Amino acid sequence: MSAVLQRLSKFLSNSGIDSRRKSEEIIKAGRVLVNEIKVLEPQYRINPITDIVTFDNKTVLSSKLKTYIALYKPVGYISDLKDVRGRKLARELINFDGKLFPVGRLDFNSEGLIIFTNDGDLGNKIMHPRYSVEKEYLVKLKGVLSDDDISSIKKGIMIEGVPARAINISYVSSAFNNHWYSIILHEGRNRIIRKIGDVVGHRILKIKRVRIGHLKLGSLSSGSYRFLKEREIMPFKTSRD
Repeated sequence: MSAVLQRLSKFLSNSGIDSRRKSEEIIKAGRVLVNEIKVLEPQYRINPITDIVTFDNKTVLSSKLKTYIALYKPVGYISDLKDVRGRKLARELINFDGKLFPVGRLDFNSEGLIIFTNDGDLGNKIMHPRYSVEKEYLVKLKGVLSDDDISSIKKGIMIEGVPARAINISYVSSAFNNHWYSIILHEGRNRIIRKIGDVVGHRILKIKRVRIGHLKLGSLSSGSYRFLKEREIMPFKTSRD
């Protein structure tokens, strides 16, 4: 029986190249060939058994064994798999010989929970806005948020022409003139919390992600990781399509 045709972007993400969204960017950049022909359309359908797919001149093999890892990314590491500036990579903290990509990036100066996996479908369900997976952060900022600040952020403020809003904001503790808040978002745009702080006039001093959906950072120490059990990732997989 012939194989079911599969979208090229999905094939790349399922093979552990990167997330679904990042795989789309890779294809559009002209880095992927199918049967030695450059394909620029992420929705292009391939036969994963008979078609030969190459990425940066290396053959991409379909991966059926899925791996899921929770990592506590420290400050001073980047989430991306490569860095032209030579900064330390969070992926290098994981002793695992196989392709993995990050789900839920954190910027260089932020810390906390990141999931690494080779399961593109899972990555898509966690990060795509349609699935509304919560991301919870402990945020230390300069000064104190007024009631108007909190109301504005929860209603939605414009960030680079696109509205951004928090699902919930709650006060946690104080340290001199700085205050800690719990901020819950659905989205994961680059540096979104820092940009929100800039708009309301409060400089963000520290960011620590403590939860993605039902999955908590828990007792993981900075720089450590653990393999996730099937029961821990199943709620993500069964999210409504």
